[in-house]
Order: sequence, then C-alpha cells, then structure tokens
Amino acid sequence: VAKDLGLQLPALRDHAVHILDKGRTQYFALHEKTGHLVTAERLDREQLCRQVEKCVLRCELIVEGQM
Repeated sequence: VAKDLGLQLPALRDHAVHILDKGRTQYFALHEKTGHLVTAERLDREQLCRQVEKCVLRCELIVEGQM
C-alpha cells in the first residue's frame, strides 16, 4: 500500500488509515512495519463464497490527511 501510494512508511504511519471491508468481518489489515496489505485472519473460501467459482473480496482503503 505504501509503495502504491508513493509514500514512505513514516509518512504512511502519520496518516490515519482505515480499511473498510464489506460486512461485519475485518478480513484485511495494514502491516505497520512493511506497509503491506495482509489478511487479518485465516480465510475460509467455502464459507465466504460457497458455490461461486470466482471468489473476490473487496475492501476500501481510506487515508486521512494531505497526500
């Protein structure tokens, strides 16, 4: 995420970053030391997507402050 936004890690830490997942469960998190988007917990494809062939989880990333 830091690389995609063109920010150095200290700059990313200075901004409030929010990850919004669809639904109640927070599937993704931002790794503080690397700036990578990671899974927040183990994902169970059968539970999440059931009979759907292509399983896609969407999330939004909001970075507060000036960029």
